[in-house]
Amino acid sequence: MNAENIGTWAGLVWNALNDAQKALPTKELRKATKLKVNEMHCALGWLAKEGKLNFEECKDDIKVSLR
Repeated sequence: MNAENIGTWAGLVWNALNDAQKALPTKELRKATKLKVNEMHCALGWLAKEGKLNFEECKDDIKVSLR
C-alpha cells in the first residue's frame, strides 16, 4: 500500500459516486468499486481530507456523497 495506490482507489470511489449522482452506503460503494474494506477506508480518508465528500450516518452504515 502506498500513496499512488490510495490515490487510484480514491479515483474509483469518486467516479462511482459521480456516476451514481446520489449518496451511496459504503456497502454499495464497495460493491461498485470492488475495493476491499481497508482500501475503501483509505480512499474515503483521502477524499475526505481533500474536502470532496459528505457523510451521513444511517442505521447500520454510512452514506457517502460528493460535495
